[in-house]
Amino acid sequence: MLSHMDVVSVIERSGGLSSRAALIAATARLDVDRAVRDGKIFRAGHGRYALPSVGEAARIAHGANGVLSLTSAALHHGWEVKLAPDKPHVTFPRHRNIPAKWREKVTIHRGDLMIDDITDGATSRELTLTQCLRLLPDDEALVIADSALRHGEVATLRRAVASVRGRGQAKAQRIGEGARGEAANAFESATRAICNTVPGLHVEPQVVISTPTCWARPDLVDQERRLVVECDSFEWHAVREGFRKDVRRYTLLVAEGWTVLRFIWEDVMFRPEWVRDVLVRTVGADARTLARTAWPFAA
Repeated sequence: MLSHMDVVSVIERSGGLSSRAALIAATARLDVDRAVRDGKIFRAGHGRYALPSVGEAARIAHGANGVLSLTSAALHHGWEVKLAPDKPHVTFPRHRNIPAKWREKVTIHRGDLMIDDITDGATSRELTLTQCLRLLPDDEALVIADSALRHGEVATLRRAVASVRGRGQAKAQRIGEGARGEAANAFESATRAICNTVPGLHVEPQVVISTPTCWARPDLVDQERRLVVECDSFEWHAVREGFRKDVRRYTLLVAEGWTVLRFIWEDVMFRPEWVRDVLVRTVGADARTLARTAWPFAA
């Protein structure tokens, strides 16, 4: 085995939630059990674990007499996000006075919600998706939309997209139509969001490439350009045999004329413009002459 990642780091890189199997694969069973005992992570459901901040968010929103929303609501519903928020997003009625002690603990949003808009102290699944598609930066919204599909919310996403009218409608439709349940995780979704800003680049997740000498299912593939984009995570290379297979697989792809780009989690999350510049240079000079698609990245 290669050296282990910290259990908390694995969950952070998995979008705030992770399965027990994934945690054990990246660390060790004893590490996971110890993290639970020490209160560093908690059980969020059968075989699912989360950071304490995810559970604490619901308690804070309840105490403040508000409703979890946006990324905090997405986590509450069991969907992965790009980065877990430092403070929970909480929606309050437009004219309610909020005591100072709660103002310091939450990110405040205003809106008058109906009974059907609230489920278990958070915005409903449909409203959560609607708000995320309309209000969040593209990368954050795509991560959540992909995750919702991955968890079987196909009809919910379809209704959410259809419900958006006026401001944000075009954006919601674009992201909703571009969401893919095949995306493996938040890291991959965030990388695809960056790829989507590069003119002429059209990647799809988990496409099988099969040749007489190589079989691979890369994270992201542009088949027309014969371009592979890999989201390299220590989590998936914790086992040396898996690391060896990856190296051999992508060496064979390069030998057959494919371009393989490998990005690490830190660069995708915190240096997205650098990742985009690398993609632009790879695609070609024509992309550089076109106007950039500017959208804010997660804070």
